[in-house]
Amino acid sequence: MSVDSLPREKLMERSRPDQEKEILIKVSGLKMYFPVTEGAFITRTVAHVKAIDGISFDIKRGETLGLVGESGCGKTTTGRCILQLEKPTAGEIIYDNLDLGKLSKEEWRPLRQRIQVIFQDPYSSLNPRMKIGDIISEPMYVHNVEEDGPARVKRVRELLSLCGLSPKFADRYPHEMSGGQRQRVGIARALAVRPEFIICDEAVSALDVSIQAQVINLLEDLRDEFNLTYLFISHDLSVIRHLCHRVAVMYLGKIVELADCDELYDNPLHPYTRALLSAVPIPDPTIEKQRAHQIVKGEIPSPINPPSGCVFHPRCTRAVDRCSQGIPEFREVKPDHWVACTEV
Repeated sequence: MSVDSLPREKLMERSRPDQEKEILIKVSGLKMYFPVTEGAFITRTVAHVKAIDGISFDIKRGETLGLVGESGCGKTTTGRCILQLEKPTAGEIIYDNLDLGKLSKEEWRPLRQRIQVIFQDPYSSLNPRMKIGDIISEPMYVHNVEEDGPARVKRVRELLSLCGLSPKFADRYPHEMSGGQRQRVGIARALAVRPEFIICDEAVSALDVSIQAQVINLLEDLRDEFNLTYLFISHDLSVIRHLCHRVAVMYLGKIVELADCDELYDNPLHPYTRALLSAVPIPDPTIEKQRAHQIVKGEIPSPINPPSGCVFHPRCTRAVDRCSQGIPEFREVKPDHWVACTEV
């Protein structure tokens, strides 16, 4: 069963977090500029790649926030900055009232247990020389989740069963498993230390369409069972719709629209969001043939030298002169519906 074939009833049953729940993560004015250098012996910085250019959002406890956009827009870099795998150029990342950018390595250690990641490539994210059982139990040993070996072995088998795999897989090596099975191992490894927040970086994009829906349903079930919070990074809008409560749309390092999932899909306001949604195929060939498509002209500008004003204006069909003169304010045009566009 593919993602697109999931029934609408399944989508509508998606549990929603309490609106009064506390904010677990708050990102404010986040920037990540990578220097471009030249020179063989004496290097100097000649420019910067503006991977992330001043984005702000928050995630409530128990919520799934989808981060969607084209390749190169800064989605993965955002996740890496939250994990502190990249040191942000500017901005704040507040996790449970802790400023992640100001923590030392020792202060970060307990947070590594609370924050986990599921990587995009199930083939390169697992050590090919380790058995599956050792891959899953290693984080338990590092973080002292289970004190003795037999308890860790039991926990590994429980996690494999929880993620839809036979406990016998603990004695296998990654090369003996399919891509979908490896990704389930990656999910089990992330759950091994009992986290509360998981960053899913294109967690299903490397999988066959036939098993994407299975993994998505697994992630949804785990979220409800363990009260997990997700940042789900993807370029696939159909996947985002089936799993996420809210969606943030990124373009060239900026968030251009942020809204409740159903609100954004039913009433997109930013021209870029509308173009993205019009490109999503509909399984019904009759409806697909009749609907109008919005073609985005031109190529994505370079993040080294982004356009002035609204970064989307060179490709926007609704652009006017003021779009190139000032950066549009990211404002709330409806309750919980934010957009960065002067023409909305």
